[in-house]
Amino acid sequence: MNKLDTALLNILIKDGRTSFADIARQLNVSRAYARTRVQALVDAGVIEQFTAVVNPEKLGKVISTFIDLKVAPQAIDAIAEDLAARPEVVSLYIMTDLKSLHIHTLTDSYDTFNAFANAYLFSRPEILSVESTALLKRVKHRRGGARL
Repeated sequence: MNKLDTALLNILIKDGRTSFADIARQLNVSRAYARTRVQALVDAGVIEQFTAVVNPEKLGKVISTFIDLKVAPQAIDAIAEDLAARPEVVSLYIMTDLKSLHIHTLTDSYDTFNAFANAYLFSRPEILSVESTALLKRVKHRRGGARL
């Protein structure tokens, strides 16, 4: 990767539907070169997919909650897989201590979040502790992926 590839990626991160002609104009390269570089980045696995970024609030998902769980280590993979399958869970990470999960959920109300917590968190004896906080205000986010 070079500086031109990094600039190209930042264009696509901002808008994955940017045409090869627009990319070429912004980078002062030919359209064929822009297309070749995008395809090379796809082939190399640098670009994994082109996708839409959906505004959850427009879908009624207005409660954004972050949950930190402590889980019995022998159950962490099973708990992670079960929770990852839930539609409320938009991201889930196993942390380096191998007993913690960090989870982001989106729900339409606090009642819906509470029902999720009661059904899938509080009912599991392998989950040793639960801490959750709801998002108050988004200041910076990585919509579209990391900026390079």
